[in-house]
Amino acid sequence: MVGILFVGVLLGWLVFGGNDAPKSENEHNHVEGTETIWTCSMHPQIQMKEPGQCPLCGMDLIPLESNDSAIDPNALQMTEDAMKLANIQTMVVGGSKKTNKKLTLNGKVQIDERKLYTQSSHIPGRIEKLNINFTGEKVNRGQTLAMVYSPDLVTAQEELLQAYRIKETQPELFEAAKQKLNNWKIGEGTINKIISTNKPIQQFPITADVSGIITAKKVDLGDYVSQGMPIYEIADLSSLWVLFDVYESDMPWVKVGDKINYTIQSLPGESFEGVITFIDPLINPETRVASARVEVKNPENKLKPEMFVSGVVSRNVNTSASKDIVIPKSAVMWTGERSVVYIKSIVSNKVNFKFREVTLGASLGDAYIIKEGLSEGEDIVVNGTFTVDAASQLAGKPSMMNPEGEKEVTGHEGMDMGEDDMKRP
Repeated sequence: MVGILFVGVLLGWLVFGGNDAPKSENEHNHVEGTETIWTCSMHPQIQMKEPGQCPLCGMDLIPLESNDSAIDPNALQMTEDAMKLANIQTMVVGGSKKTNKKLTLNGKVQIDERKLYTQSSHIPGRIEKLNINFTGEKVNRGQTLAMVYSPDLVTAQEELLQAYRIKETQPELFEAAKQKLNNWKIGEGTINKIISTNKPIQQFPITADVSGIITAKKVDLGDYVSQGMPIYEIADLSSLWVLFDVYESDMPWVKVGDKINYTIQSLPGESFEGVITFIDPLINPETRVASARVEVKNPENKLKPEMFVSGVVSRNVNTSASKDIVIPKSAVMWTGERSVVYIKSIVSNKVNFKFREVTLGASLGDAYIIKEGLSEGEDIVVNGTFTVDAASQLAGKPSMMNPEGEKEVTGHEGMDMGEDDMKRP
């Protein structure tokens, strides 16, 4: 509150002048025949016909021309010196209708779900040996992962040997025995070996169907597995997904096909570019975000799943087909219920600032689209908005906190002063 009062005092002194020495009669009356009313910059309800000090706070009274009917009573007057001291800057709205929306998205590197495989056991039995004992190991297609002893498979081999002995008379039985082994992914070479040795194989290998990295180990030595039971998960990391979180409010600005530039926290100094290939049609009910997917090649395995990523999507916004106006965010003050700007105008060679409510559209990073409340060509405050608002509030003009122009409470409102008390002694 002390800071606001100081701003008000300073602006009041600059707006209307602050010389300690009394002005001459000619300086008080700028135009012959014009009656000058004297008021207090802190207490505008004080109005006198002669200069002096404010009876409430003791400040020097400042001139206010009573017959200047062109001045809006709801507008705040300010001198050029006051604007410079408070660093108040304005801009004319309109002009270019094209602006750029930059949206920052955060996310993670993830495994491509299309290249995540479940390695299952093709035969039932007991795990006799594990060649891969921990996650993160690299495996190649065809590599032996585990050895399984299967009583069912031993029985099937014995049936094969018996059928082989009578295949000349019952070839169908022999073919059926071979097919039974084929169903367990026992190849012709292994079948021929069983026949040539005339002895069942006790342990059979489970080999990798694909190359990649072991991401999950689901069995231990001695476990019993059934046919089709998962024993490992294998991921091919040669290509990955980068999944960005898109909040509900940002979804209108993110489209499939958009280019995105991103960096990875653990790879400082490097930047990447990708294209959004898919946007999740479902919003996560817990995080309230949808995922935007970028597919990336990873031949050198530089990228790792779960790496943190930050990206920027840029989109040109063209408002030429509508009445929308784009202004800097610094021009807007908002309370959550309403948003306001200050309009600058020149009346009788004096600078005026007037409060106006506006309707905000989409956020464009450092700017807003204004749906209602402004027109092209109007001059608005873009720097020093809070200073102008504080001065308006202290002067009893409409402001963000007092849109009806209510007087700021000063602590003197309880004093009952007559007209004679307010005159200069």
